[in-house]
Amino acid sequence: MSIFSAIKNAIFGQEAHASTPAQPAAPKSAINPPVTPAAARPAAAPASAPAAPTAMRTVDVAAVVDQLAAKTGQKLNWRTSIVDLLKALGIDSSLDARKKLSEELGFDGDNSDSAAMNIWLHKRVMQKLAENGGKVPDSIQRG
Repeated sequence: MSIFSAIKNAIFGQEAHASTPAQPAAPKSAINPPVTPAAARPAAAPASAPAAPTAMRTVDVAAVVDQLAAKTGQKLNWRTSIVDLLKALGIDSSLDARKKLSEELGFDGDNSDSAAMNIWLHKRVMQKLAENGGKVPDSIQRG
């Protein structure tokens, strides 16, 4: 799994678990529906029919990461630091991991300039989260 996928899963997966209400047990008739003769069943949609568009779910990135950061017991400045963001999400924040993430996201600067790379990474991760349905405050996106 890519590092960005791990970031996205940590944020979007946490939000889904926090906001998904418990499902009531399905009635027995829904589990074993009565058998209906073929002539009475509705016709299946043709294979060439376009799929209905799926709505992109919006996730409040700041709320989710604030909650995860609080659980670490550390004072993390994840809103400006890629290292602290990764720590809040429980993802490897080592220089090697950040270099891999920078390659993944297309950083074309000098990887040996870790300060410039980190600033770029944070901004790019926030942009990518926003592109994938994350609600990221403007103050964070602008970095």
